[in-house]
Amino acid sequence: MEFLVASAIGVMAAAGIYLVLRARTYPVVLGLALLTYATNAFIFVSGRLAINAPPIIRDGVTVYTDPLPQALVLTAIVISFGMTAVIVVLSLRSYLESDSDQVDGKPEEIHNENIESIPDGSQGKTTP
Repeated sequence: MEFLVASAIGVMAAAGIYLVLRARTYPVVLGLALLTYATNAFIFVSGRLAINAPPIIRDGVTVYTDPLPQALVLTAIVISFGMTAVIVVLSLRSYLESDSDQVDGKPEEIHNENIESIPDGSQGKTTP
């Protein structure tokens, strides 16, 4: 079971990193959301939760659940929700101002025209 959970967290993290590295704003927002889900799942699983065990120590109880990972995940969910809202607003404003959802701020057509206008053999070279 641990292998399955670790694999799921790894796949979510890999997909999140892949989406963050895309050149469009919407996949970047989804990638950041996947990364936060993977991080929350990692923190939650690291707590070794016990079923039907109290979260505090009492007399006569030998097995208890550690409440710290649950509190950390709850705090991380609230923070990630706020940061996702900020990133969505920033990406929407960027789209409305530039009429493009490119992360680097350059429309795709202009970027492709600049690449095609470079003569062969002189890419990245400067002449004195």
